[in-house]
Amino acid sequence: MKDFFSHIILGNSIESYAIVSGIILIMFVFKKYLSRYIARILFRFMNKAGSQVRREPFVKLVLGPLQLFLMIAVIMLAIGQLNFPPELNFKVYRINLQGLADSIGAAILIIALIWLLLRVIDFIALVMEEKANLTEDLSDNQLIVFFKDFFKVIVVIIGILLLIRFTFQKQIGPLLTGLSIVGAAVALAARESLENLIASFIIFFDKPFTLGDLVKVQAVTGTVERIGLRSTRIRTDQKTFVTVPNKQMVDSLLDNFSLRTHRRGELRLELNSQTPSDDVKKLIDKIKELLKNGYSIGFINASVYLTDVNRNGIVVLVEYFTEPISMDVFNQVRERFNFDVLKLLEDHEIKLAMPKVEM
Repeated sequence: MKDFFSHIILGNSIESYAIVSGIILIMFVFKKYLSRYIARILFRFMNKAGSQVRREPFVKLVLGPLQLFLMIAVIMLAIGQLNFPPELNFKVYRINLQGLADSIGAAILIIALIWLLLRVIDFIALVMEEKANLTEDLSDNQLIVFFKDFFKVIVVIIGILLLIRFTFQKQIGPLLTGLSIVGAAVALAARESLENLIASFIIFFDKPFTLGDLVKVQAVTGTVERIGLRSTRIRTDQKTFVTVPNKQMVDSLLDNFSLRTHRRGELRLELNSQTPSDDVKKLIDKIKELLKNGYSIGFINASVYLTDVNRNGIVVLVEYFTEPISMDVFNQVRERFNFDVLKLLEDHEIKLAMPKVEM
């Protein structure tokens, strides 16, 4: 039996193969438990961020990439103890098979590490979002979404640089120098994208609007559902999903309806020119009384004026303001008020001006 394990195959003894295979098999069997244990240790550090952090969401997020990372790391360390068979060390496109295998292993390991870091960022964003939901200010939520995407981009860039360094065996220093020159040229070519990125920072710090605000920019009116690095997504009143570049959100004239202090209503009455002045005066007084006492919602700064008298008719303008109630409630109040005014016209037998017919 001893001679059997001492037998050499492809530059390594059977005993060495058995040990390496045993380590890999043990790791394969216990990777889930080991990963869960390490995830709980990592959670203890993460839990210092606040007492409201829950363990299971964190473990669920990092368990998959952590298992892959540990499995690849153990396989590489175990196989690294074996001598690479000279018989198999032939070249593939001027690269020997041993170097190719090492590069593939390093690439998978780096990808698993980047995947793990991205999941950690997702969890941190989840924790911060739960805390932000406890406050009434929605700007905290949009900052979390923005910086989550921002740090993910940074991690991915670092991962690409690590892949270039350890997979393709290229020096990063000269590459970064070359990239700085190329980056300047790309910056000029991608000026609009950079302007949108800068505009996103302006949005987050100047806060002309936040998530959930009802805004109008150019010809688009809707609710802000997402603010990204390049664009803002708006759900319109037609239930379509419009993407507006951040530069336009900053440079264009933007009306934030959610920041209004009042809602304005207007009713223009064009009475028949033959209407007696006493009837017009009574109608105005009745409308004023209606605005003052007729509704539980209450009107603010309501006014009724006789604004014009001409051969085509007598113009009475009604203008009123309410608290910033919802549009649905406002439409109901406006409809009821219009019906009440129509009833006043009927009670006083006042007719509206007839449209002038062009001959």
